[in-house]
Amino acid sequence: MKTLVIGATTNKERYAYKAINSLIDKSHQVVAIGAKPGMALDVAIETEKVAFKGIDTVTLYVNPMIQESYYEYIVSLKPRRVIFNPGTENPEFFTILKKNGIQSEIACTLVLLATNQF
Repeated sequence: MKTLVIGATTNKERYAYKAINSLIDKSHQVVAIGAKPGMALDVAIETEKVAFKGIDTVTLYVNPMIQESYYEYIVSLKPRRVIFNPGTENPEFFTILKKNGIQSEIACTLVLLATNQF
């Protein structure tokens, strides 16, 4: 299962970095997009909207205003679901995802992983 983290960072204190770490610990394949290039553990942080293949889950760590520029991109990846972590909830995007047959889940990726519900 491949997960795309949007809002990735090299800052070890940020939740997006912690999510990448937890995903890797649970043997998930991870790809990442962030504002600045770099490495989060062994994961290269891309700054462009790469046409990744086989994305099951997109987990968001960017606010709704930033998400707007990702709507078409995320839909084009055809993920099974998009996780809206705390502070990223976005009713407009929920509607777009639903129209495209993509689940939206308001949850914390870290909690889902820690409780084996991911």
